[in-house]
Amino acid sequence: MTDAPALDTLNPFVASMQPSATMAISARAKALRREGRDVIALSAGEPDFPTPAPIVEAAHQALRDQRFNYTPSPGIPELREAIAAKLVRENGLEVAAEQVVCSNGGKQSVAQAVLAVCQPGDEVLIPAPYWVSYPEMARLAGATPVALPAGPEADYKVTPADLEGAITDRTRLVIINSPSNPTGAVYSPEELAALAEVIGRHDRVLVLSDEIYEYVTFDAEFVSFGSLPGMGERTATVNGFSKAYAMTGWRLGYLAAPLWWARATAKIQSQYTSGPSSITQYASLAAFDMDHGVIDEMVSAFRERRDAVLARLESIPGVSCPTPNGAFYLFPDVSAVYGRSTPSGDVIEGSVALCQYLLEEHDLALVPGEAFGLDSGVRLSYATDMDSLMRACDRLEAGLGALQ
Repeated sequence: MTDAPALDTLNPFVASMQPSATMAISARAKALRREGRDVIALSAGEPDFPTPAPIVEAAHQALRDQRFNYTPSPGIPELREAIAAKLVRENGLEVAAEQVVCSNGGKQSVAQAVLAVCQPGDEVLIPAPYWVSYPEMARLAGATPVALPAGPEADYKVTPADLEGAITDRTRLVIINSPSNPTGAVYSPEELAALAEVIGRHDRVLVLSDEIYEYVTFDAEFVSFGSLPGMGERTATVNGFSKAYAMTGWRLGYLAAPLWWARATAKIQSQYTSGPSSITQYASLAAFDMDHGVIDEMVSAFRERRDAVLARLESIPGVSCPTPNGAFYLFPDVSAVYGRSTPSGDVIEGSVALCQYLLEEHDLALVPGEAFGLDSGVRLSYATDMDSLMRACDRLEAGLGALQ
């Protein structure tokens, strides 16, 4: 008689996944705060600005109009049309409203895009450092994530040679995230064109371009990957409202893709969650008509914070960091302190140990680079006020300085 599976046996694809490191660090920081500790958390990627007033007022109006019903699963027609028009006008993409699928955040859009086209035996190429969820989404689809490491010496960007060398007959999807979480790296138009040339030589390879930080750029030209020659027919573009419009908790992202791919993601969504919040969808329509000066002010503040924190990091022994041109993250290399010991005698063997030490002993929450596929660094979010950032730098300097 064969042994029956244990009651708690999981789907092997789910069992292979890892929990989100950013969520885990944030949860621990909140727990310490509840204990009365003055923890400075630079772990979550969430703008500290309020949602713009026109969007909030549009939500109020939707409530007054009792827009409480289920919406079509891919989103209300008005919103899909507005998104498609934006992508044509601003991004040079050739898309129609029926190719747009609105979801409960950009994360859901990415997951459904991966799940729709990947299967066991496929490989998903992911430049590292990468957003923590990309490889786990590949695993959930039964595919194998393959990291393409790019360190600080390369400004955290992969080259065409890196990409060509990683593509095999099992490669199904390449994920591109520019501006990047966790590094803030932005690929230039020339760099993206060179990557597109490589991808164009491989008939079966698709691209997922995560452009959620599109508006948060400094001294860099943003280009949508799907606008490059030959890439529109094989690229799913993901974007959303959470970062540019400070709407993280509103939960609204979207995908635009070739019709066959978009329809597949819509089919998945129809069985998993159905459409996003009706109130959020109607509120977000205001984003396309509002004055974008409020976004410019937010990006200007991010730039000021980036410059101030970079200057502090450069003054701390054992820390080095390329200058990012987008998003609101820094990914300093801290590997020079690995091998040193804490005052209590614990050896800092890598980014996980370093972040645990900084959180528990110095009330500073950062995210270990190991979670992003590059253990030599840590992720620091500067989406908070300047006073907190400077105090965080003080704690980082003190923490590293105490290592022996």
